[in-house]
Amino acid sequence: MQAKPFKREFAFPGLVAFVSTCDQEGVLNVAPYSNLMAVLRPTDLVCVALWHKRDTLKNIRANNQFVISVPPASMVDKVVPTAQGHPPEVSEFDIAGLTPRPSKVVTPPGVEGAVAWMECELVKQYVEKSHVLVLGRVVNLEFDRNCLDENGGLDPEKAQPLMMLQNNKGMRFVTVRDIGAFEPYGAMFFDGEDILAEHYED
Repeated sequence: MQAKPFKREFAFPGLVAFVSTCDQEGVLNVAPYSNLMAVLRPTDLVCVALWHKRDTLKNIRANNQFVISVPPASMVDKVVPTAQGHPPEVSEFDIAGLTPRPSKVVTPPGVEGAVAWMECELVKQYVEKSHVLVLGRVVNLEFDRNCLDENGGLDPEKAQPLMMLQNNKGMRFVTVRDIGAFEPYGAMFFDGEDILAEHYED
């Protein structure tokens, strides 16, 4: 079936993450985003796409810091209240009934109850007419250990990260499931050796 090019988001299952910031007066802001990604392997960089008028972008520019919190599917009811355009002086933490989780390195808090938290510092902005790509460096990364598998990654059954699929009417919220398939990173190389393996040693 042919589709309009702007519907390209329909083809990408998106992770729903909360990006939290604070303004120079200390007012906390949190908003949900799906247009974000880790930049390659094994860098410490993340990229978030933001509209120009978002308080999130204004706060990142003011303080050079933000936190990405990865929520479980059980927090789906917090998405819409934090997505709405509240005035800058209003904290979405209060509106949505979210509890701030103190950060270790940066000033903005994460979201309590998430399964992972990335404390980030601004590295660079790629400014376009309609949007900005924010490149951040993760300066502190934490997981809820109760949601990890035996190899240090998120267990799909324990974590149940919140995701969404989009269609013509709106957002269908989903999560992941284990299909019983696994390959080591080394499988991508002809000699079976992962050239980046040393980076994963604790």
